Amino acid sequence: MPNFVAIDFETADYGADSACAIGIVKVRGRRVTATYAKLIRPPRRHFVFTYLHGIRWGDVKAEPDFGGVWPELAEHFEGADFVLAHNAQFDRGVLETCCAVHGLDAPEIPYVCTVKLARAIWNIRPTRLPNVCRYLNIDLRHHHDAVADALACARIGLAALKEGYPLNSGILGRSFGRRAIA
Repeated sequence: MPNFVAIDFETADYGADSACAIGIVKVRGRRVTATYAKLIRPPRRHFVFTYLHGIRWGDVKAEPDFGGVWPELAEHFEGADFVLAHNAQFDRGVLETCCAVHGLDAPEIPYVCTVKLARAIWNIRPTRLPNVCRYLNIDLRHHHDAVADALACARIGLAALKEGYPLNSGILGRSFGRRAIA
């Protein structure tokens, strides 16, 4: 039985170093065992994507930067067989860039992309998170809320497992080193 974490980042601007929120959902034994949400102070005060996620500089100016929250975040990846994310390349890029900027080692763990999963297993198109959730009858009340999106990703992964797709066995292709499982 795979253990995994589903993650979602919200960013302030176009820079991969501009994480302003993260949601993490831990899944052990086909059950959600923990959720974690944290606001993060990005390196710049200018917010481009407030219209998507509603987060403003005033919401995060007193929060720790990524380096300050990393000790809390890192423990959630321990014991995970893989990381699940919707458009995993984006979330992986944010995580790796934020770690690099702060001189931290990003977790060396395979990624499974729920966009690619939805296309490969259910032939869903378009594959925006609300579309996939609607198709699978997964409740997504607050799209672009990091923990709500991570929980939706976890539920997509659990739906795939329920249908017999062993996510960590390469069903979606093979891992190319540190790249997302395609």
